Amino acid sequence: MSSNLIARVREDGVRFISLQFTDILGTIKSVTIPIGRLEEALEQGVWFDGSSIEGFARIYESDMVLVPDPATYQVLPWSAPERRRARLICDVHGPDGRPSPNVPRQALKRMLARATERGYVYNVGPELEFFLFKRNDEHPTQPLPHDVGSYFDFSPRDEAQQVRSEIILALQGMGMQVEMSHHEVATGQHEIDFRYADALTSADNAVTFKYTVRAIAATHGIYASFMPKPIFGINGSGMHTHQSLFSAEGRNLFYDSDDEYNLSRLAYNFIAGQMEHACALSAVVAPTVNSYKRLTPGYEAPVYICWAQLNRSALIRVPAHGPQREGATRVELRCPDPSANPYLAFAAMLAAGLDGIERDLTPPPPVNEDVYDFDERDLRERAIGTLPGTLAEALDELERDEVIQEALGPAITEAFLRAKRAEWDEYRIQVTGWELERYLEMA
Repeated sequence: MSSNLIARVREDGVRFISLQFTDILGTIKSVTIPIGRLEEALEQGVWFDGSSIEGFARIYESDMVLVPDPATYQVLPWSAPERRRARLICDVHGPDGRPSPNVPRQALKRMLARATERGYVYNVGPELEFFLFKRNDEHPTQPLPHDVGSYFDFSPRDEAQQVRSEIILALQGMGMQVEMSHHEVATGQHEIDFRYADALTSADNAVTFKYTVRAIAATHGIYASFMPKPIFGINGSGMHTHQSLFSAEGRNLFYDSDDEYNLSRLAYNFIAGQMEHACALSAVVAPTVNSYKRLTPGYEAPVYICWAQLNRSALIRVPAHGPQREGATRVELRCPDPSANPYLAFAAMLAAGLDGIERDLTPPPPVNEDVYDFDERDLRERAIGTLPGTLAEALDELERDEVIQEALGPAITEAFLRAKRAEWDEYRIQVTGWELERYLEMA
């Protein structure tokens, strides 16, 4: 394997290799080596100080090893030919040679191994929305949309369309199968969808997607933001995630032709599990203070814990498809947003679904009306719960949920809660522009 990869690297004219991984918050970390060190890196790994990475190691246990995954090799299309770079996503091991339990990619691998033991292949298709903004030198922290389009708008001379086209070409150049792209509902908001895959590949693709979008945007003198709610009063950006369980032989285990919604008992169990753990899940899949500015009624983001087929206000949606499309049967979780670490998000989502299967949970009947039109009485009569309203509430739920904590592992759970509590405390004591406008002269 290593000799084949080295030959391919030389054939591609690559001069440098970026060894990539993420911290627990989903931030991409990278160590760059010249190709002369690639063989050594593949055989022995690359040592680094893990104590400087959020959640990885304490100061007295800092030595860690990057172990490149050869299957993730891709050339970065935007790198200059004379300095051509490629990337390898890495696993992280401790000095004893064993995978570190503190690393998000390993947490997902643990959960996928549990699914494999039960005969399941967990497939995931995330849809990451993002905004393109112009540089605003006069007010750097005030986002200035790059275009004025709206949902599915098209103009042959649309500059944003040109940027999206270049992003698609770059993604395809990195081996991703792009299915479609379009302008989203909000001004300056876009979506590019790539084909579903097993959860580990999809998590790697989601990480790749984010830095590719940012890199191409930068070449146009603009910037891309995956902030869930960058502008008040318009739709925020989600990461709606389509999920299914397949057998090792490739059969969709969520499909049952005799069911009204073409869902199997396993699929209903899975839905019930994610509804059962929805509040704790939200801390992982919507993990920032800003995430809860998106999760409010009226902006196509789910707040109420229910499921449906055609209803996009529901937390979980079962996309409609023809009975001949067995492979397309899936469930869509709509509360995740692109600020989430995809490795942790998919691990937690799988854990919730598997818990529903193992406990043979049954979801309540679907809610096919617009839940945003319900009043408090309607919600009580239907026993429809709500997601946490703030990051602090979501963290409280996570601290009470043993299933989601087990999916992350004790080390990641502790570090995640510590980092996110600090984020909430820092936010809580800020004096915002809204407060100054409302209270400065009247208090």
